Amino acid sequence: MAKQYDVLFRLLLLGDSGVGKTCLLCRFTDNEFHPSHISTIGVDFKMKTLEIDGIKVRIQIWDTAGQERYQTITKQYYRRAQGIFLVYDITSERSFQHIMKWASDVDEYAPEKVQKILVGNKSDEEQKRQVATEQGNKLAKAYGMDFFETSAFTNHNITELFRVVYFFSIFFLSVFYPIG
Repeated sequence: MAKQYDVLFRLLLLGDSGVGKTCLLCRFTDNEFHPSHISTIGVDFKMKTLEIDGIKVRIQIWDTAGQERYQTITKQYYRRAQGIFLVYDITSERSFQHIMKWASDVDEYAPEKVQKILVGNKSDEEQKRQVATEQGNKLAKAYGMDFFETSAFTNHNITELFRVVYFFSIFFLSVFYPIG
């Protein structure tokens, strides 16, 4: 069977259980939101293919379980990732505080040049907010990451978040598939 893409990018979604990693994934790949689902066990993935300047880019997005008992399994996926989304829930100060631990794991197990993006999810729940946008911006800046607040529920900033993957893809293509 012939490959249906020219370039493969592996993205990894990391963060505590319940922050909305699976919902972000489903919103981007299927444009669907499922308000109730079971927690991810181990690792799951979905794919989406985009065409960039005539080159088919397959994005393979790995959705990791946030529970500590699965972290030994999920760390095996870090080293093959080209991009990592560190996701927290804006209504959970605890999930935000845990980002530093997730970032530390990324520094230890992922490739040195991996693209990292901080994502504050559930921006539709403003009335329950525990983490200010400024806190997310400050943490992202401290770690040298881009930062987005999203809502998988309302589809807020999902396209913009994954557009970063598109631009990263263009950079990757220019390095590995230079024109001329």
